[in-house]
Amino acid sequence: MRKLFGTDGIRAIAGQSPLDRTTIYAMGLALAHSLKKQTPSPRVVLGMDTRESSSWIAATLAQGLRVGGAEVASAGVIPTPGIAYLTRTHGFAAGVVISASHNPWQDNGIKIFGPDGYKLPDAVELQMEMEIFEQLATAQTPAADASALPADTPTYRQDYVAYLLGNVPALRLDGMTVVLDCANGAASAMAPELFASLGGTMILTHCQPDGRNINANCGALHAEVVAKEVVAHHADLGVTFDGDADRALFADGNGAVVNGDAVLLIAARDLLARGQLRSGLVVATTRSNMGLEAALTRSGIRMLRAPVGDKYVLEEMQRGQAILGGEQSGHILFLDRSTTGDGLLTALVLLDTVQRAQKSLAELHQDLKVFPQVIVNVRVREKQPLESLPAVVNSIRAAEQELHDSGRVVVRYSGTEALARVMIEAESEEAMQRHAMCIADAIRSELGA
Repeated sequence: MRKLFGTDGIRAIAGQSPLDRTTIYAMGLALAHSLKKQTPSPRVVLGMDTRESSSWIAATLAQGLRVGGAEVASAGVIPTPGIAYLTRTHGFAAGVVISASHNPWQDNGIKIFGPDGYKLPDAVELQMEMEIFEQLATAQTPAADASALPADTPTYRQDYVAYLLGNVPALRLDGMTVVLDCANGAASAMAPELFASLGGTMILTHCQPDGRNINANCGALHAEVVAKEVVAHHADLGVTFDGDADRALFADGNGAVVNGDAVLLIAARDLLARGQLRSGLVVATTRSNMGLEAALTRSGIRMLRAPVGDKYVLEEMQRGQAILGGEQSGHILFLDRSTTGDGLLTALVLLDTVQRAQKSLAELHQDLKVFPQVIVNVRVREKQPLESLPAVVNSIRAAEQELHDSGRVVVRYSGTEALARVMIEAESEEAMQRHAMCIADAIRSELGA
């Protein structure tokens, strides 16, 4: 069982274990040694978001990689999917992103992609963990050395922009007004140039990162912010990214938030109409609303549910040979175009769909009836198996029995934080709230931090 890697790499408070300098250096060594089993002179490309800790973490990782025998290149501040793209198209043995995605600025993380542009398999991460712990038994903390991180290669970001635009060659936004919320994150380095080339009027917000304002009351965690901006500017729609821009949410011209479920519905119908929805299948997650499944069924599209986490969505897509999948949070996978969720790509594809349909974004998702849904996060001191806690089991069973076919109950631990997440969906909002609080209280009494 992995102790360092979660569902989206390693994530913690920057400077604290496992994101302390000694562990990061050991991680660089372990990654280099792992790569040298496949190629004698591995090349690794690094990218990062805008947190003030990202540079020193990248430099420390580069120290370990170089001592371990790997060559290091840097793409600088770039969205996570940009590194996935560069890794698979530029002959790198691995790509590493320094980012904590949607987390606050104090946190950071390390995500690793293999040469095919996919995140590392669990088995490879487990092998790396074993070496990291071996290194920690003898390794000394290296002296800080900012020069260990090479200068950025500007052409890498240019190549990524060209790839994104190549996916929507006919897209023009002339006559449209679009609000872009860059979350003061990685999208700030890319979105202005990318969207300026498409015409139309672009209104940029939260595009001035200072190292500490990433995701701060902006971005995909606060989609209501861009929705208000759309209304204030009488814009056609709004796009909002998270800190590393691997996901995007939207707001339509009426100021309604359009989440990943609606994006999946719009994209699935468009692909089906053009005969491109392979297997007639869409992969969502256990958190996706029941209304999405009903709407897809009306269109003759099958939907499968995977556990929450884009790596699990990907696994289910590969099993079912699907090309479209994603999460309510805005991670959308277009497997015929990319190996990972990409917020900038999702935004371009959605805008292209709106333009070709000659309909507003609101019209394209107007028949999606959303069941009331609540998610309660409970901070826990440890992650004991939920099925071993009688009070929790009984509260979940009571909710399932009452809701039956008119609702869903999903209780799981976060893969990146010390949280238990209680999600309930039901036709009755009263029953939904009551059972969510009951289950959350049971978890709190057993495991509350």
